[in-house]
Amino acid sequence: MDITPQEVAETHAMVSQQNLDLRTITMGISLEGCADESMPRMCSKIYDRITHQAEHLVDVACDLEREYGIPIANKRVSVTPIAQVAAGCPDEDLSPIAGAMDRAAETLGIDFMGGFSALVQKGMGSADRRLIASVPAAVSQTRRVCSSLNIASTRAGINMDAVLLSAQTIIDCAKATTDIDCYGAAKFVVFANMVEDSPFMAGAVHGTGEADAVINVGVSGPGVMAAALEELSPDANLMDVAEKIKQTAFKITRAGELMSREASRRLGVEKGIVDLSLAPTPAAGDSVAKILEIIGVGECGGPGTTCALALLNDCVKKGGVMASSSVGGLSGAFIPVSEDAGMIRAAEDGSLTIEKLEAMTSVCSVGLDMIAIPGDTPVEAIAGIIADEMAIGVINTKTTAVRLIPAIGHKEGDVLEFGGLFGSAPVMPVNAFAGSVLAHRGGRFPAPLNSLKN
Repeated sequence: MDITPQEVAETHAMVSQQNLDLRTITMGISLEGCADESMPRMCSKIYDRITHQAEHLVDVACDLEREYGIPIANKRVSVTPIAQVAAGCPDEDLSPIAGAMDRAAETLGIDFMGGFSALVQKGMGSADRRLIASVPAAVSQTRRVCSSLNIASTRAGINMDAVLLSAQTIIDCAKATTDIDCYGAAKFVVFANMVEDSPFMAGAVHGTGEADAVINVGVSGPGVMAAALEELSPDANLMDVAEKIKQTAFKITRAGELMSREASRRLGVEKGIVDLSLAPTPAAGDSVAKILEIIGVGECGGPGTTCALALLNDCVKKGGVMASSSVGGLSGAFIPVSEDAGMIRAAEDGSLTIEKLEAMTSVCSVGLDMIAIPGDTPVEAIAGIIADEMAIGVINTKTTAVRLIPAIGHKEGDVLEFGGLFGSAPVMPVNAFAGSVLAHRGGRFPAPLNSLKN
């Protein structure tokens, strides 16, 4: 099929004026063969395995950028959850593994590496506990390593012991990095129903059901979506809006599918998934909040926001699945407060609250993301926020997550500055009525009735 001059001009405008990019190309790498009783030997195996498998990742990504004219914002690697790899090693401190991962990331020239992780939705083993205890050191002593925990699932329920432990870990990560605006907490996320093939950080892991190495791609394009919707008349009805979203999502995803196929071919590894997520940036116009306001909400967070987001999320998926043979990951619309200029503005104006964000997470990907809270927020309140979000994921059979940043030494109204894709985070108020009992009950929130699928 011939490419028309109009299509060329349209693609050029998407890249040059509307911030179209491939948000990430992520190579997933299995570390199952790296297990060892000796920490030094295991770290050496992990470093060698990652640097050998991904040695051409950055070069291939840069070649694709030049050849296709579409920027790739991040080059990343995800690995097998480290708690599984380290189970046979008796060392209490597992942070040296994070150090080996970070050295590998530096050697490769990638942006982030995910997988300092554990899956504890139904219980915690020795390696899981040791990994969780090592998270604050791991994220504070490395530049590129990200950490995640899966603490809930529809099939298992919610591990409430892990909820409280996660809340304390968030605080400890922030305290360990107060010199850089508590940035360590931005590299740690907790999940319900974690997926095994997400290319997005901080929660990317290489699942045990995956091949030895795969290429997963995350597309983006909120600016493209906003520009397309602005072409519609204010009189257009929601069916017209839905059609425009689907058409635009198809175009964005098609670019990701093309680059994904070519990257996997050149790197000689299996093609994984294309993640359809609309991932915003702090750049002007590249905002999910702006899309919701173009659909018709007065300001993001106001009445109607959840409805507009549900429409956007559903139609992105409907359009995207027609453009790729393998859609996966998180696939939806992200609402990270610090990374979206419109969300930042709405939070500062008071129209967007944590409670409204929680409601929005019931209809989108992926959860309460990149939210700064006062540094003196009690651990019980953080645990309550996590538990609420995990319940949404468990009951609705969807992936939800929490990435909070306790702003140590800061209060409501202050701003944390991270720069780059992480942007800036206004410190948002937290409901003070969490109480002191629920977070400490422990045990397990049982799996819901809808878990009985067999």
